[in-house]
Amino acid sequence: MANLLIKSNFTSVIRNSNPLLIPARLGHTIRGKRPGVAKSLEQRLQEENAKDPELTARVNIGFPHLKSSRSEQLKQRLTHLKARRSNEELEKLARSNKLLIDLDEVQKEYRATTGQFDLRVIADHYGVFDDLFGLAYFVPRVALNIQYEVEAGTFSPVYNGNVIKPAEAANAPEVSFDGTIDPITGKKTKEDCFWTLVATNPDAHFTDSSSEYVHWFISNIPNGDVKQGEVLVEYLQPFPPKGVGYQRMIFVLYKQNAKLDFSKYKLPKSESNNLEKRTFRTLDFYREQQENITPAGLAFFQSDWDTSLTKFYHNVLNIKEPIFEYDFPKPYLADQKFFPLKQAFNLYLDRYRDPRDVNQEYLERNLAKSHPFEGPEKPLQFPNAHPIRGVPSWLKTEIRKRRLGIGRINDYK
Repeated sequence: MANLLIKSNFTSVIRNSNPLLIPARLGHTIRGKRPGVAKSLEQRLQEENAKDPELTARVNIGFPHLKSSRSEQLKQRLTHLKARRSNEELEKLARSNKLLIDLDEVQKEYRATTGQFDLRVIADHYGVFDDLFGLAYFVPRVALNIQYEVEAGTFSPVYNGNVIKPAEAANAPEVSFDGTIDPITGKKTKEDCFWTLVATNPDAHFTDSSSEYVHWFISNIPNGDVKQGEVLVEYLQPFPPKGVGYQRMIFVLYKQNAKLDFSKYKLPKSESNNLEKRTFRTLDFYREQQENITPAGLAFFQSDWDTSLTKFYHNVLNIKEPIFEYDFPKPYLADQKFFPLKQAFNLYLDRYRDPRDVNQEYLERNLAKSHPFEGPEKPLQFPNAHPIRGVPSWLKTEIRKRRLGIGRINDYK
């Protein structure tokens, strides 16, 4: 009988009630539109921040990818399978679980096939293209091999945004790539090819957040021989200040149409430690030279502060080491009430006292109960088994916390 009454009342309310008040069982109501009609927060934000797709469309400024025909792909795959199956020695090792796979060859094949596509996705995740080229992007076609020598014979490679400390990146890295290959066809070229390598940090500029610091600039690299290139800006190690977290060090490789004159970007060695002279914008640089260069390679890593940067700031940059700290605002305290309701009055009054006086009073009270030779009182074996009677509730709470060892007592252990 009760269920029938609830059902009839529910139906009548639906017919006659405000559409913004959705009835529920037992007299409760849900304000707003019903589920399915009401928009989620994400949908509402998309409508309020709607963007014109024509103005925000991304542009590919890299080299196109020419795929071979389907028949050519199948032919190459069939040739590869036939070569594998005809190798009896390889089959014997595989059947006896003695076949060893060369991981270097696997890595080399991965970098030459799908590795560069994955690098583009990772770079998008880290905001590399947004901060360097705005709405433009490119798919790397030339694999960059960059390694920092940490110790004799020990190297720290740059790959997919890994972390390299400033002490490990103090000296210029060893850079190698196949500069005799055509980024479009992927085949060797007979003509001389010239390249430009630029390393920048979009997170490091102290005075202009929209600018970068150029850490390395080498142009007119013949056929991939970096040592034969023209060094316009000497290498400068990353220097993330203390307290700012990780910064990105980005290497972009450009393919030149011919040998070019970049003398306007040259920075004399005498001014190589002047940070203002190293101010750089990749987007402006590409806009000026977009008819002559095309981005073809990409590599980046992350770096954060370490102790070696203290001497670097003083001895190399000749500036005071910047240290960033979060300035915590003081907690808000409302005007003190004469009689606060539903609050422990002792804790309420302590908020408006000097914390040093509160700590001193608490410490003196604890020391008064400690024997000069035997030390403090021994804790109870079963604190909750001893009843607390004849005291107000606030004092009962303080005694219980003192017995259990929780609260302010931990500050003096």
